[in-house]
Amino acid sequence: MRRLNIILLSLGTACLLFSCQNSIKNETGDSSRVQVDTLRIVSLNGTISEILSELGLEDKIVGTDVASTYPESLNSKPKVGHNKKIPVEGVMALNPNLIIGTKQEINEETIEQFKQAGIRLVLLDQDYSVDGTKKLIRNVSDSLKLTHKGDSIIKTFDKAMATVSRYSAETKKPKVLFIYARGAGTMMVGGTGTQVDKIIELAGGVNAAKDFPDYKPLTAESLVAYNPDVLLFFTSGLTSLGNEDGLLNIQGVKETNAGKNKKIVAMDGQLLSGFSSRLPNAIEELHSKIY
Repeated sequence: MRRLNIILLSLGTACLLFSCQNSIKNETGDSSRVQVDTLRIVSLNGTISEILSELGLEDKIVGTDVASTYPESLNSKPKVGHNKKIPVEGVMALNPNLIIGTKQEINEETIEQFKQAGIRLVLLDQDYSVDGTKKLIRNVSDSLKLTHKGDSIIKTFDKAMATVSRYSAETKKPKVLFIYARGAGTMMVGGTGTQVDKIIELAGGVNAAKDFPDYKPLTAESLVAYNPDVLLFFTSGLTSLGNEDGLLNIQGVKETNAGKNKKIVAMDGQLLSGFSSRLPNAIEELHSKIY
């Protein structure tokens, strides 16, 4: 009888472990009954969408925000809008049992609506740094009980970062000015604390706009005053200005070192600013372009 009890106890423990390995946690950290194999995920962050795909869960994603563009196959998923303007009804129409995003991007009103709808919500911190990238990968994988896969991704990430970490120690750093553009009528400059500020530093450059935090509108006067060596854009942003020829016609551009030397750099927005596991690729590409 004692042996039978031990066997039953062992079986019960095994079942409990299996359940834990296949469950998720909601925003409050409580265990959920949703199993990994029955997940229907809406991802509201491009970097998180990348991580989910690397964890082998792309087929469980039923919808994403518009920034979820990598891997390219995610573009075929239904889009639910920008993470700061998420239509709750549109998300619910996809019948998800898990919504995942970042705390910084989802407003309180939207969070409350999801809670009232009874949809499980996992919101994670995202810090735009090397350690922040590793932490986000770990938190996503841990929340889905896929820790071993997450550890493997981080190991590969660390190895790739080791090959580009020296770039931040460059001595003669070019001044780089990032401009967020949506046509000539909407042009913003990235200041300190932004993703682009941090990746410019990692790639061996220096942000020309160090006199303010976040973003502010670009003026011809400030552009000339900053006198950047390099003008940096998202590819979509430069396209909205008519590419290089259109940019050179904007007031103030030709008066800068970047304009005179036609040192204009464009990169994919999610790669440049996402701080995903592709961060080493982004650093390598940006370094090669600004140097």
